[in-house]
Amino acid sequence: MEASVRPGVALMAPSRAAADNSAMPPRVDVVIPCYNEVKVLEQSVLTTLALFEQNPQYDWRLVIADNGSNDGTSELARQLEDRYERVKALVLTVKGRGLALRDAWLGSDAEVVSYMDVDLSTDIKHLSQLIAMVAERGCDVAIGSRLAKGSKTDRQLKREITSRGYVALIRMTFPRLRISDAQCGFKALNRKAVEATVPHIENRMWFFDTELLILAHQAGLKICELPVRWVEDTDTKVKIISTATEDIRGLLRMRFRRKAK
Repeated sequence: MEASVRPGVALMAPSRAAADNSAMPPRVDVVIPCYNEVKVLEQSVLTTLALFEQNPQYDWRLVIADNGSNDGTSELARQLEDRYERVKALVLTVKGRGLALRDAWLGSDAEVVSYMDVDLSTDIKHLSQLIAMVAERGCDVAIGSRLAKGSKTDRQLKREITSRGYVALIRMTFPRLRISDAQCGFKALNRKAVEATVPHIENRMWFFDTELLILAHQAGLKICELPVRWVEDTDTKVKIISTATEDIRGLLRMRFRRKAK
């Protein structure tokens, strides 16, 4: 698969990270934001830890960022932290996926921070590729894309239409931000990108990702896309109507703020 480059956004083909680097491996934090995910959390953690073992070129840490769960997720997160050296539990009492990512990333000392959804809808085999784009290939922000050429998805038609419609809205309001997928729960940033964007993000829920990408683009950071294999979780907690409303309001807010500068 060949890489194509567009203004501000590069579409990267999967690469194998070099494992023979004699220097200290870069620290990488992988954040899993959680809200009432006690049923799937442990298996997702075990799957992720197994991938860490298969990719020793990085100094991995898995951060479980629980945000306001009331089903025992926070207690399980602490148990997993006690059980596994690479696991850290970040327990917040306030609900908000974006808030969880903000606290986890700003509190991290890692050279590369990332996140993925707890249901592992994006094939976790892509994780080392995503990190390599930031750690080794010069990207400031790397994002998984379910709509880029070479991606493979298995999801309902209504979600496919919604995603493509949302990308069209982004291109209408921010035509120079040429991304194919803003909402895929699979992203990585270097420290420069974190400092340039995350403290300025206002949204604490689902628009967090889009706001991050808009700010990164406006800061002149290099955004790269990775085509991914993605399978829909039918038990997802994403509510299409409320999330779409939040996204439209967020785009209008960001557009107005940009004009005001």
